[in-house]
Amino acid sequence: MPVFHFEAMDQAGQSESGMIEADSLRQARVLLRTRGLMPLSLSGAQEGQQRLAQAWFARKISGSDRVTLIRQLSSLLNAGIPLDDALGAVAAEAERPVVRERLLQLRSEVLGGSPLATAMIRFPRDFPGIYPALVTAGEKSGRLGWVLERLADYAQARDALNQKVVMAMAYPVIVMVVAMGIVVFLMTTVVPQVVSVFVSSHQALPVLTRFMIALSDLIRHWGWLVLLGLGMAVWGARRALQLPAVRLRWDQRLLSWPGIGKLVRGYNTERFASTLSILVGGGVPILPALQGAADTLANAAMRRNVEEAIVRVREGSGLARSLGRDHYFPPILLQLIHSGEATGQLPEMLERAAQGEAGALERRIMLLTTLLEPALILVMGAIVATIVLAVLLPILEINQMVR
Repeated sequence: MPVFHFEAMDQAGQSESGMIEADSLRQARVLLRTRGLMPLSLSGAQEGQQRLAQAWFARKISGSDRVTLIRQLSSLLNAGIPLDDALGAVAAEAERPVVRERLLQLRSEVLGGSPLATAMIRFPRDFPGIYPALVTAGEKSGRLGWVLERLADYAQARDALNQKVVMAMAYPVIVMVVAMGIVVFLMTTVVPQVVSVFVSSHQALPVLTRFMIALSDLIRHWGWLVLLGLGMAVWGARRALQLPAVRLRWDQRLLSWPGIGKLVRGYNTERFASTLSILVGGGVPILPALQGAADTLANAAMRRNVEEAIVRVREGSGLARSLGRDHYFPPILLQLIHSGEATGQLPEMLERAAQGEAGALERRIMLLTTLLEPALILVMGAIVATIVLAVLLPILEINQMVR
């Protein structure tokens, strides 16, 4: 049944918008009137999709909503329910209007004869490239329900890992921001008031005290210019990193940094292995699967490594040997890929590698945050102690002169 996007007004004069299923525009208007709504505008689903896609602040399905709807859809398909009925049932249970609208739009495309993967491609913000790729493999193999179940597990594990990374880094960032705020408060308020007493007495001040006075004056009078300069520097760096050559050199150096390089390598390796595992396990050919896995990599150097490996694999080279040319991926991943190629269990070995990298990444992040928290406290304590010492030194000199 076709789906129409409507904007209407209720009896209280409040506007309402959404999607409605009807055989025709006339029936859609009748259905709206039976609900007590006065139709203001009514358009087909295709026009509604274009309007939503062109909106400046287009709504987006969240990661948790996407996992929920994919898992519900897989359960219904595995139970033998047809795809269009399953989409309608999941749409009816959706709590957020944007999720319901997307599902009804997908159902409209499916009823119109389009595959589900083709319908998902119309909404790249809601369904990234791996979703249509896996759905295509599931539709061709007749195992769409199983593929969607694996896809839900994959998305849930990815969101959980991202959340752990964010939560682990949240506390150090908060500590640093609060500490910097305290330091700025001391430099702009406390230090000028205390030191002004010694300046008015025309006493020869210690070097550290004179330095703090100069720094305090700089922050109070030219702080806005410093912030503007920092903002321009950040903006210029981000613009420069958008250039492919600059981004490639930066990411190559990032992989060689102590500590941080292992985190970046582990994070991208986990994404690559888990994505490739589910793509190959879902029936996607190895070359498109490698390209889909490469698109998920955030590091340009590792992404170029995979793209060069695609060319070698197309020429007949083994995957493990092709990926190991630049030594960006860890040896354990290459060994498991080689074992998977030899035994015909490549998806299982990739999944095992992804789980191992996820565990190692989580341990590295916990160790980093454990060391970073006391380090930040010591650094900020040293800064505050330096400020206090700059204030106390003139007082100690006065006491010595009095004695």
